[in-house]
Amino acid sequence: MVHDELQQSKLSMPDSENGAPFSVLQQLIGLQQEYHYVPRHEIDRLAVSSGVSESHIIGLIEFYGFLHTTPRGEYDILFSDNITEQMQGSHLLADLLSKGLGVAIGTTREDRRVSLDYTSCIGMGDQGPAALINGQTITRLTTNRIGQIIQLIEASTPLSQWPKTLFEVESRAERRDIVLNSEYQPAAAIEACLKKGPAAIFSQLEQAGLRGCGGAGFSTAAKWRFCASAAAEERFVVCNADEGEPGTFKDRFLLQSHAERLIEGMTLCAAAIGARTGFIYLRGEYRYLLDSLQRVLDQRRKERLLGNAILAHDDFNFDITIHLGAGAYICGEESALIESLEGKRGIPRPRPPFPVTEGYSGFPTVVNNVETFCNAALIIQQGPEWYRQVGTTASPGTKLLSISGDCDRPGIYEFPFGTAIAEILSQCGAHQTMAVQVGGAAGRLIPETEFNRTIAFEDISTGGSFMIFNQNRELLRVIENFTQFFRHESCGFCTPCRVGSSLLVKQLNKVMVGHATTKDLEEMSILGSLMQKTSHCGLGQTAANPILDGLGKFPKLFQSRLRATSFEPAFDLDASLEEARLLTGRDDPEAHLEGGGV
Repeated sequence: MVHDELQQSKLSMPDSENGAPFSVLQQLIGLQQEYHYVPRHEIDRLAVSSGVSESHIIGLIEFYGFLHTTPRGEYDILFSDNITEQMQGSHLLADLLSKGLGVAIGTTREDRRVSLDYTSCIGMGDQGPAALINGQTITRLTTNRIGQIIQLIEASTPLSQWPKTLFEVESRAERRDIVLNSEYQPAAAIEACLKKGPAAIFSQLEQAGLRGCGGAGFSTAAKWRFCASAAAEERFVVCNADEGEPGTFKDRFLLQSHAERLIEGMTLCAAAIGARTGFIYLRGEYRYLLDSLQRVLDQRRKERLLGNAILAHDDFNFDITIHLGAGAYICGEESALIESLEGKRGIPRPRPPFPVTEGYSGFPTVVNNVETFCNAALIIQQGPEWYRQVGTTASPGTKLLSISGDCDRPGIYEFPFGTAIAEILSQCGAHQTMAVQVGGAAGRLIPETEFNRTIAFEDISTGGSFMIFNQNRELLRVIENFTQFFRHESCGFCTPCRVGSSLLVKQLNKVMVGHATTKDLEEMSILGSLMQKTSHCGLGQTAANPILDGLGKFPKLFQSRLRATSFEPAFDLDASLEEARLLTGRDDPEAHLEGGGV
């Protein structure tokens, strides 16, 4: 058996959590790494040690995409299936690897040497095509690299002995503005809070106009203030580093290059709201960052910037634990993330109550993403006027964009809020652009006629994804990719999303093969609107966006595929009677249905 020596990136949990129900998911991830699946005997053992039922554990394994009850290959390979990587030839490379290793995509080879499949976007859109192998990231795949991988696998070479160049993830910004150009001063924000008090911190964040950088744009000051004012014996700080929106990778850049800013921001928040415990919920696709983040945490503890008696203040104790995700897009939603932190399936909670009053373990909890915490630390260090020097009145400051697709220079860009899409396209070297998908699959499809619109909360808000498609692309394939993504990632909790996402895929397939009619387009529009209005959480409410935007802004794409302008039956009853006609030997008019269809 090939031992994956890169499994040295072990999860760290406080001793008090070992065996507790909340740690079950983390233990399952460890078992998956060790055995390449979760054996039945380990499920039985974990049920006893954790005090949770076997059915609960099996439910977790079935919910999270990176956990399995059947053996995977010793080399478990998952190709990122984001649309921009398909445009770079990822499917051709996957087919090449499939043929070279003799394993069909979606299967495990008989000798259990290798498994091969696709997974959702792994956050490497600027360095694709990319894949995961035993959870480790491989970037910039080419035919030569595929050949190299085939040789390494057939020789049973441990991952630790593979060329390091295969696993390199670049971390640089193509454009910097006030945030990325600012020097971070360790402890400056924490000292300011300890000196001035929480009220001053809330006031400064409010004056700066900092809003959550995940796309929704809720006031950061208001969120922290609500949590601090909630009556409770304990509070928590949670960093949402589950950056699962397709085409988004700006938090990955911050985690890799500016982790100290993140930790400072989380510690600042803890000092302001009175929290002793924090969590970084790190998406499973970013497991390669686990060791480096642990080193940053350890160094901060040595410098008395984390742990007990921070900066020699005996009454300020705060520490952070990293929890890995296990392949569930829905866990990017803050209440689903909290459920996952608690060792459950990531099903979004009904709201109210909101996490700021009833979050992790029932206590008030602040959940912000990586960019928000980093910005908060710098604002307290530099002052609110520094942040407001760029941007708009309603959207101060800057936004990090993850730019990928049809452009000369994909990567990380920092732009002031209020920057027009046309200017962004110009700076990243995009040519003959037909459309831009802003905000990932859940975002909006912007046509060329709207490139004068701006990135701002008052116009087009975004969590950070910016995918570019030129005039040579088949835009319906883009819409199809996003629609299939939502069907795959639906948690299945509510009927509108669970059923609606599947129906949209079927209806769109009908369009793609040229069998749809205008009636089908009308039904797609009605179904999409119902999903927006009745789904339980944001995933279902945005799952129809790609189709609705396509129908509204690119109607000719759909109309050109229509077979007829009137209703066409999906089931031909007369054709279904052909077998009966053959059996009876009849083919007279009376043996046929007039019109032939139902």
